[in-house]
Amino acid sequence: MRYRVKLLLLLLLTSFWDPCAWCATEPGDVAVLEKIRKGLDNPELLKWPSGDPDPCGNKWPHVYCAGNRVSQIQLQNFGLSGRLPEDFNELTELVNLGLQRNNFSGELPSLSGLSKLQYAFLNENQFDTIPADFFNGLSSLEVLALSKNPLNVSGWMLPKALGDSAQLTNLSLIDCNLIGPLPEVLGSMHSLTVLQMSDNMLSGEIPQSYATLPLQILWLNEQKGNQISGTIDAIASMTMLREAWLHGNSFTGMIPSSIGQLVSLESLWLNNNQLVGVIPENIAALKQLQSLRLDNNFFVGAIPETSIANFSYSNNPTCQDTPGVPCSVEVTALLDFLNGVNYPVNLAKSWSGNDPCNGWLGVSCSGSNVSTINLPNFNLNGTLSPSLSRLSSLVHVFLQGNHLNGTIPTELTSLQSLKLLNLSSNNLEPPVPKFSNAVNIIVDNNILIQNPGTPSSGGDNTSGGRSSTPSKPVNGSSESKRSKQLVIVVPVVVGIFFLSLAGFLICLIQKKKRLPPAVVVHPKDSSDPDSFVKVAVADFNANSLTATGDLHSNISSATTESHVVQSGNLTVSVQILRSATQNFSASNELGRGGFGVVYKGELHDGSMIAVKRMESAVISKKGFEEFQAEIAVLSKVRHRNLVSLLGYSIEGNERLLVYEYMAQGALSRHLFKWRELALDPLPWKRRLNIALDVARAMEYLHTLAQDKGFIHRDLKSSNILLDDDFHAKVSDFGLVKLAPNGDHSMATRLAGTFGYLAPESFTELPPDGIFWSTVTGKITTKADVFSFGVVLLELVTGLMALDEDRCDEKRYLVSWFCDSKWSREKLKEAVDQQIDASDEEAFQSVCKVVELAGHCTARDPHQRPDMGHAVNVLSSMVQKWKPGGYDLDENFGIDFGQPLLQMVKGWQDADGTCFPSRNIDDSKESIPARPAGFAESFTSLDGR
Repeated sequence: MRYRVKLLLLLLLTSFWDPCAWCATEPGDVAVLEKIRKGLDNPELLKWPSGDPDPCGNKWPHVYCAGNRVSQIQLQNFGLSGRLPEDFNELTELVNLGLQRNNFSGELPSLSGLSKLQYAFLNENQFDTIPADFFNGLSSLEVLALSKNPLNVSGWMLPKALGDSAQLTNLSLIDCNLIGPLPEVLGSMHSLTVLQMSDNMLSGEIPQSYATLPLQILWLNEQKGNQISGTIDAIASMTMLREAWLHGNSFTGMIPSSIGQLVSLESLWLNNNQLVGVIPENIAALKQLQSLRLDNNFFVGAIPETSIANFSYSNNPTCQDTPGVPCSVEVTALLDFLNGVNYPVNLAKSWSGNDPCNGWLGVSCSGSNVSTINLPNFNLNGTLSPSLSRLSSLVHVFLQGNHLNGTIPTELTSLQSLKLLNLSSNNLEPPVPKFSNAVNIIVDNNILIQNPGTPSSGGDNTSGGRSSTPSKPVNGSSESKRSKQLVIVVPVVVGIFFLSLAGFLICLIQKKKRLPPAVVVHPKDSSDPDSFVKVAVADFNANSLTATGDLHSNISSATTESHVVQSGNLTVSVQILRSATQNFSASNELGRGGFGVVYKGELHDGSMIAVKRMESAVISKKGFEEFQAEIAVLSKVRHRNLVSLLGYSIEGNERLLVYEYMAQGALSRHLFKWRELALDPLPWKRRLNIALDVARAMEYLHTLAQDKGFIHRDLKSSNILLDDDFHAKVSDFGLVKLAPNGDHSMATRLAGTFGYLAPESFTELPPDGIFWSTVTGKITTKADVFSFGVVLLELVTGLMALDEDRCDEKRYLVSWFCDSKWSREKLKEAVDQQIDASDEEAFQSVCKVVELAGHCTARDPHQRPDMGHAVNVLSSMVQKWKPGGYDLDENFGIDFGQPLLQMVKGWQDADGTCFPSRNIDDSKESIPARPAGFAESFTSLDGR
């Protein structure tokens, strides 16, 4: 009894000496938690009891323990702000950390030495610095998410220390300023199944070591700056891959044919790269593939037929628009040739459509058949394809000065029409096939052919045809003399021709300089929804586009004789158009523009058309130039977001252009006149789709059309037409100019519409605000980008670009937006009332569009983005796609505030013994996980 009393007294004395003697929680852990609380700006959100030294024993909210040590902290999505303590890593028993979707700032807490840490979710905060030792000693780490933190604004790179985390399965580093090449260290992490590194500044190629990783999800899309390049061959070996998002980069080369072995592939996004070649048929046959995006590349050939639900392939130079329809024989032969030389991009993007006689670079035709291939000094690498033998009308082939290797296919000897085959200055090998005597084959400066090394191959060098080498003329001295004569005579003749041509052009220019520019200002028209003043300056000295010489010959015709201008298949009978429009009846009038009236027409087969009729009063040289330009441009370009020209006719002083019919009319009707016309207002989602359609059309005009670029110069809402499904197409190409090369500006006469004109188009604005005293300017494609920015502001506000009836502050839409200080609430007031700005998701996308519009309407054209950037920004909002998933709260009735062991039991009760092998909702991404197999259930750490 006496011993028990002594023991009790000893315990009491000890408790008075050490006040924490009865605490269940390790004091060091309590100290770190208190520092976390003190570093917060809003600690009351934690609801941690003040003065309580026992978080484990008293079960502080969102803190979980193993014994007397803190093992989990789950504070996701609390709205917490402040800084975390430097000694955070003294929580040495920490296993699971969930701090995502808060507003923590400053330096990331170092995780160095946390050898038991398995899950770390720090994404979607405001951490701006990452410690150098952050990754040291994380030997148990399985999941790490740092996405959407502005870490080291100048950029940072993954350290080699990450390689110590050999168990890492999920790594999410989206939009956190990663720079440099893709880190090699990841190639040795053979547990990695999810790798998300989108929206960073990574560059270089995908390391070949990644090919052996068991990746199921790979996101490398939308890199800024130099972007990731090289081929995508590595992904074809990732046999477990389910999602591959590589869009918005600079990948080149072909889709590897072995990609057909990726039987688990569900989503493959390769759009907005520089990929070439034919779309492999085996990729279209993958049974699990649900989403395949190949838009905006340089894929050629036929589109494979497929049952893939989400399959997009627009803006590729394919031969057909419909899947499953084969290319013509000649196109197939030429594309096989292209395959042999590894699909050079400049040829791939030019060889578009199913008619090689329609402007293909380096291809000429006689009638409707290919007669000449003219690609000298084109830096072609590869071999000659025997498929050229299928071009039965081929007469001349000029492939000298390239890097062709291998042998000359013997199949080419079957070409009956072939007269000249120039393969000089390549790297071809013997033997040279025996051609008929009618063929002049030139193989000069092919080292291996001239010095074959064996007598037998050397004998074949001169067999058949007329072969030319520098060492020995093949057909005797007469052939040699004739070659020498040609060498002398041809340059002389060519020189005389160019001198004569130069003299003629100088005289023509001098003559035209005497013609003064005539300003043509088209007054407002009450029927024009824009109510704008359109300005065009007659530029008799400009290098305008022309469609055909026949058009020039008819400009002065004032007779009433009915005739049709001959230009391929674009000619249409005037009588047909009169009948279709009921003799241009006023009841069929669709609208009026500066140069005429547009009528609706119906052909005998029920097809609807739109006919633009130039008024006789405005048929001048300038008017006819616009008529020519419309034909010249639309006969050269083809895109789903450009209005299609179906034909044209001339009769006396009439000029008629025939277009596809756009049932919903101009965008301006739906933005500014919808009440008067009893139309439904455009919802925001539809406006976004329209903006993307227009951006794609302008990107095509600027960079992808016929290996050239065009400047539209009159982009506005009344020139954006909508079809039955409200898909947008850009129209009115009367003011289009060829874009200059590179960043050089082009001097031109002022043309366009007030309110949409870029500042560089003029130099001075007079007090009356209607006419510019200087009407010359220098423009690039960035002038169109400015106009596009104005259209974006119209879509957001529902206001016209220029309205003299508005107050001075708001009269000019761009100035109002540029000069005002915009708060969140003020911007909501400026948004069109037909857009639900209270919808936070919709308002966030409005803010992104306004930001894009601000960049596009920058005063300095060099500060404006190109249209490719606009396409990327808008497509991320319009076509945003993310994997489906379960809402685990609803489907399994689990309380995610429970400790780990209770949650595991809950899963077992709800679903047997297995966690559901499905994607999970992004709001549950930091769920404390069961130790085994948890990472495999993640497809997105950041809700992307």
